Amino acid sequence: MLEFKVLGALEVLDNGRVCTPTPPKVLRVLALLLLRANRVVPIETLVEELWGDNPARTAVTTTQTYIYQVRKLIDRDRSGTDEELLVTKWPGYMLRLPAGALDADKFEALVTRGRTHLEQGRAAEAAPILHQALNLWTDLPLANVPQGTILATHTQSLMEQRLRAIELRIQADSQLGRHVELIGELRELIAEYPFNEWLHEQLISALNHAGRRSDALLAYQEIRSTLHTELGLEPSTQLQRLQHEVLSNQPVRVPRLKA
Repeated sequence: MLEFKVLGALEVLDNGRVCTPTPPKVLRVLALLLLRANRVVPIETLVEELWGDNPARTAVTTTQTYIYQVRKLIDRDRSGTDEELLVTKWPGYMLRLPAGALDADKFEALVTRGRTHLEQGRAAEAAPILHQALNLWTDLPLANVPQGTILATHTQSLMEQRLRAIELRIQADSQLGRHVELIGELRELIAEYPFNEWLHEQLISALNHAGRRSDALLAYQEIRSTLHTELGLEPSTQLQRLQHEVLSNQPVRVPRLKA
């Protein structure tokens, strides 16, 4: 069985044996076909990814050569049969992947399950599923693949999906009372996403629940200063309300994600 990984370095596994192609442009073609699996990718889109706005005169022919190399890799035992994965379909090509063949699809399915449990108030069921989803990630998406503008857009979308999954998992862990364990991770995430106010809300809440009220108030002042200095903004109403709860020693809510 062929398996494909894009949540890190692009890898092709044939019954567990790594058989990833090495030529950079073949990798780019395969990556784009994978990220648009079960949809037709026009030849013009592949050419644009490989050459941008200045394609060579032989760009279409050369791209067809790369397609041939991908097909030889993944369809060598299926060539000419109805089981071919890579098929020619006007105006380009389509990679037909069965369920479970691509790690990004597994990730999406697990996140959907985890989100459903969380929305239904079952954080204990949601947390391990969301942990499992995030464990599929090994690096930045397509870490070994040179990227043009089209692939870069796809990888940015994957990173946004990953952040959303992290937020869901943090919400589940927070609802389960794992505040102390979350503090270090939240600080690391805030360093990466300094303007994500929900992450700051979670940090303030976690610090307060861990008995570190003064640190929680300092964390509020840090995000307030960052927003004012960098963007000329004041913290959101939710953040200000959270600070008031900490200051007045009221029960501090666990921040929830917006739908």
